[in-house]
Amino acid sequence: MANPKPSSGFSHEKIETNNFLMIVLILLVLLAGGMVEIVPLFFQKSTTQAIPGVQPYTALQLAGRDVYVREGCYNCHSQMIRPLRAETLRYGHYSVAGESVYDHPFQWGSKRTGPDLARVGGRYSNEWHSIHLNNPRDLVPESNMPAYPWLASTPVDAQSMPAHLRALRRVGVPYTDEQIANASQELQGKTELDATIAYLQMLGLALK
Repeated sequence: MANPKPSSGFSHEKIETNNFLMIVLILLVLLAGGMVEIVPLFFQKSTTQAIPGVQPYTALQLAGRDVYVREGCYNCHSQMIRPLRAETLRYGHYSVAGESVYDHPFQWGSKRTGPDLARVGGRYSNEWHSIHLNNPRDLVPESNMPAYPWLASTPVDAQSMPAHLRALRRVGVPYTDEQIANASQELQGKTELDATIAYLQMLGLALK
């Protein structure tokens, strides 16, 4: 029997044997799926509005968050408590999107070499954090967390903070002109250790 004449129309064979066409179609599918999944979130109040009690970071807290990001703390510490009983018993109330509306980028993370920090605010004293950041093994002998002794002797970059606040205001963080103008003065005489502790001490306090 003679082989059937190949179809001249649009077929799976043409897609599967044409690398360029396959890539284009995959990208179109990903684009459509991404729009369906992501775009509605921009109009959903639970993901775009801060929950009661959540305020923009102060200049000192924001400087501490910058140190946190710079040192890669998110590589070992997540800030997202899952809505599972084991999680909430250990760390506290599960995380909600409204807590992170002023985070650019958010620090949810997924890896936990160290404990989750979403509710660490107020759990330890400033002195505890100071000792722990200087050398974690002074408090937790089995800890494998790196030491950060230079934070105590490194002054915060106060001059760049007003520009940082202005940039965040452009993406929706409601900083006032007064807060921006006073940002540098608020950081005078502060070290990166002071800033990092201030950031850690406010994490999770808005939601109990």
